[in-house]
Amino acid sequence: MTTLAPYACHPESTRGRRVAEAPPEGRSDFQRDRDRIIHCSAFRRLEYKTQVFLNHEGDLFRTRLTHSIEVAQIARTLARNLGLQEDLTEAIALAHDLGHTPFGHAGQDELNACLHELAPEAGGFEHNLQSLRVVDELEERYAAFDGLNLCFETREGILKHCSRRHARTLGEVGARFLQGTQPSLEAQITNLADEIAYNNHDVDDGLRSGLITLEQLQQVEIFAEHHDQVRRRCPGVEPKRLVSEVIRGMINTLVLDLTHTAQARIAQLQPRSVDDVRAGPPMAAFSPALQVQADALKQFLLHNLYRHPQVMRMMGKARRVVRELFQAFLEDPRLLEAEYRRDDPVAQARAIADYIAGMTDRYAVREHRALFHME
Repeated sequence: MTTLAPYACHPESTRGRRVAEAPPEGRSDFQRDRDRIIHCSAFRRLEYKTQVFLNHEGDLFRTRLTHSIEVAQIARTLARNLGLQEDLTEAIALAHDLGHTPFGHAGQDELNACLHELAPEAGGFEHNLQSLRVVDELEERYAAFDGLNLCFETREGILKHCSRRHARTLGEVGARFLQGTQPSLEAQITNLADEIAYNNHDVDDGLRSGLITLEQLQQVEIFAEHHDQVRRRCPGVEPKRLVSEVIRGMINTLVLDLTHTAQARIAQLQPRSVDDVRAGPPMAAFSPALQVQADALKQFLLHNLYRHPQVMRMMGKARRVVRELFQAFLEDPRLLEAEYRRDDPVAQARAIADYIAGMTDRYAVREHRALFHME
């Protein structure tokens, strides 16, 4: 059993839950959080939500579910390296995208635009805030409370971005966005594990799709370095195995660099508790040199994959589906199931956003077809 560092989040010292509960038997509070997340409906729906490629475009591309599992795997490795709480880290990783819309960032951006344009009083849409809303309010599994009633530390990690406007409404969990303080180290490393996961698996999916090529990627320093290392180590290796070896090497390099950089910052700042971590500067980071390489890879993916004409065409169609669903439901709430109807216009807009955000890709397409296509 790994000994926790003094600056880790210790389950026996949790700040607690929104609704008091008896402590669990045979597991810690953070294990209970992780288990509740895995068993909730929103987690299962991630299987059919887009990462980059729409869910129906192929069985081998990542989805939000497989992405979340990969984030959890990387984050647990980092947590173990740094003496942090692994169960809490895993819980944050598995829950961080629970509020994501269908169709990836295109769906999120369009839903945000719809709320701002058609129901400005509702306050827009932030997928991190929606993830917190899922675990605090929207899941309906327990008789004693709405949501999953997670520990403060898990909720803190889920909410990695938040506007000041919304932070003012969230009490203790939103305070750091107003005060300029940091979350726990478990939350910090999970945020960076998310970046490691999506940058590398998007390279894999982009190559698999044929939208980017090995020749293009060899213009990116971190990829070129690992590509050349694999070629020297394994001459004549077939392309499929080459790509896997390169991606494995890049992930390992990023994880080790993050570990060593965080260890150096911790040694310099010497936090003695999680409150010291929250009061200090960020302690989880890549070294400056590797940050430059990671940023270059991110920019490559932005310009060559995420903005590829084929992806943009599909995302344009996805945005139209989200907008037309939102407009139809807002104009005639009778199209909604009774549980999503509200008397107050602002509450109605938010309920529609909750409904659409909870849809899988294929369910959104099916709803759109049922409303707009005569059969």
